[in-house]
Amino acid sequence: MPVHPAERTSVLAGRSHTRRPAITVDSEPIAVDLGSAQLRMWLGPGGVLSVPLGEGLRRPVVRRGRIVDGPACIAELRRLLRGHRTPVPVGALVVACRPVLAPRADQEVLRRVLTAVLAPSRLLFVDTVRAGAIGAGAAAGTLLLADVGAQLSEVAVLENGQVVAARRADVGTRDLNDAVTAPMLADTVARLVRELRREPAVRPLATAALARGVVVVGDGATRPDLTSRLVAALGVAVHCAASPRTAALTGASLAATAARRHPAGN
Repeated sequence: MPVHPAERTSVLAGRSHTRRPAITVDSEPIAVDLGSAQLRMWLGPGGVLSVPLGEGLRRPVVRRGRIVDGPACIAELRRLLRGHRTPVPVGALVVACRPVLAPRADQEVLRRVLTAVLAPSRLLFVDTVRAGAIGAGAAAGTLLLADVGAQLSEVAVLENGQVVAARRADVGTRDLNDAVTAPMLADTVARLVRELRREPAVRPLATAALARGVVVVGDGATRPDLTSRLVAALGVAVHCAASPRTAALTGASLAATAARRHPAGN
């Protein structure tokens, strides 16, 4: 399965992470999903590592899908890896989720953080909505997917796993309070869907995708009050991924495994 166009990174020397075991030809690939609520890493047979980004931190590390404190993010990821029972070798192939429509500057910060922590031999980026579709097992055919995360909601039309068009809004489940209710968040997601459907070039695919229903991943998929409102607002079926909070990481891990097996196709 192809993944998003790659950015190659070199193994850095003279950094503390080089004290970990050196690169081996058979290093397992790594998948990373740096969300606003959780930092998650998939380490192949080593399983999944995660750390919550709670209120104990002096300032946000990731906010609205953007790394806003690079050094703190590096420190959190290194702390996460120190608790892992097996040392993680440098030089692995790494696939990292990035928010859809992320500006180049945000991607560069993500690249620098992951290079400092993992020193990958190759670093590939995959849009979170695409990874979510793969992880939900819904990538084939025409699809409309909504990723409702902690601080960011992303909606995309995909065709056979490729993003055709997308929208995003800086609001998520962590914003739910007296001022932002679940119905309001659902209405925001529904608005993004309608915007996609109004695009002349996208309308036929969006209409076909909506006939299939909307697939929801992210924390929002665990909120029946939100998903039921989404059904009412759009008048279509809403399908929640079986493991919505980790769908994107699962998709990135599948992409990483495929990229390792078929490097020439990237």
